[in-house]
Amino acid sequence: MSGHNEHGAAYFEKMLNIIDVGVHLIDRGGITIFYNDKMAETDGLKREQVVGKNFFELFPSLTNETSTFMKVLQTGTEIREKIQTYVSVTGKRITTINSTYPLLENGDIIGALEVAKDITSIVHLHDQILDLRHQIYESPSKDKKHTSSARYHFSDLIGTNEDFLRTISFAKKASRTSSPVLICGPTGTGKELVAQSIHNAGARRSRLFIAQNCAAVPNELMEGIMFGTARGAFTGAIDRAGLFEQANGGTLFLDELNSLDLILQAKLLRVLQDGLVRRVGGTQEQQVDVRIITAMNIDPKEALDKGLLRSDLFYRLNVVNLTLPPLAGRKEDIPILTNHFIDTFNDLFGMKITGIAPAAMQRLLDYHWPGNIRELSHAIESTYNMMELECEIIEEAHLPASILGIHPLRYEKQYEGAISTGLTDKVKQLEKEAIVNALTRHQYNITLTAQALGIKRQALQYKLNRYGIVRKP
Repeated sequence: MSGHNEHGAAYFEKMLNIIDVGVHLIDRGGITIFYNDKMAETDGLKREQVVGKNFFELFPSLTNETSTFMKVLQTGTEIREKIQTYVSVTGKRITTINSTYPLLENGDIIGALEVAKDITSIVHLHDQILDLRHQIYESPSKDKKHTSSARYHFSDLIGTNEDFLRTISFAKKASRTSSPVLICGPTGTGKELVAQSIHNAGARRSRLFIAQNCAAVPNELMEGIMFGTARGAFTGAIDRAGLFEQANGGTLFLDELNSLDLILQAKLLRVLQDGLVRRVGGTQEQQVDVRIITAMNIDPKEALDKGLLRSDLFYRLNVVNLTLPPLAGRKEDIPILTNHFIDTFNDLFGMKITGIAPAAMQRLLDYHWPGNIRELSHAIESTYNMMELECEIIEEAHLPASILGIHPLRYEKQYEGAISTGLTDKVKQLEKEAIVNALTRHQYNITLTAQALGIKRQALQYKLNRYGIVRKP
């Protein structure tokens, strides 16, 4: 029987070493009993360095107060989904999301088990973004009108659909004030474009426009990003302004608001009510003047009914409500939008597409567009990658297989038949030779070569890929 137990234990250990989460088991005295391969990879340690060793010897940056392990051993209460930043004995700085559980025997705590997901790289990327924002915020320049990331204006919002035009009309009126705006509409309908247009048409146009997708950041990190952090708030924390401080005097756009944790929604409501921000771990409050624009891709009633959105926050933010219709509900705008994207990608790819064939346009009109305008833009961009350089008209066979509703293999056969005509191989060869000669003259410097050929850098890179030209000699 013991042989079966040993075999089962070995199999269980092998399984724990295969999974993509860290597993760490310690006894009551903080000595490591088990430590899997993923945990070793995360911490930058070897298993033999850890097993049998005291926890604090290996992670000196942690204390009884900051360690999730120690809290669980002391309280006997499990901790779920807790973010922890620490430094291993090798000096590696790590951030994980931990779930820690007490191990009990006859009611006594005999140890603790921690399951950890490494998010160090994610946190590092967010730190870089926040540092860049912080540098802009701290910039000594008095004239910050060029620092706003709001590129779009109402003139960029294209369409003739009545519902769409009514929404844009309301948005233009809302730009005259600083009242909160809630923009609703499915993903890909242009909610951020509308938010940027409101900012650029208002009195805050010379100040920062900052956008943050609430679904893109773990809730445990979102509080520090939104309200800022004070040095020592948690292990590794530094003094950094949050979104409200950085957007002071300007506009803060929070997308997918319904993904924001309810506790953070309550803290957001307090900031909106009194205009005071306190950094995480800080003691001082700072007055801020920020216009808040929020967006959701689900109906507010649904978000309220499901408990995803606090009703008091909703009423605070829903002063001006704008609803963007899905593309399937404004199909009369598909030809206008398609021509707009053709102009855009002609410039980007260095091509001269003059229009779209009637059969291809009918395909676009018949499609249901679950991804809305964003999906239409991607579809037109996809056609440019499927067309020969000499093509002037987007044909039905150039469209993505998802829109044609056919099997990829059948699509390839249709596509091959569609591109068999056109410019001669001789002309293609001449263009290829001209590119290679220009590259040689400019020591394969892409920017200088593109300037010499009179095309954009992106267009040259596209042609290099099309012709299979190696970019380095």
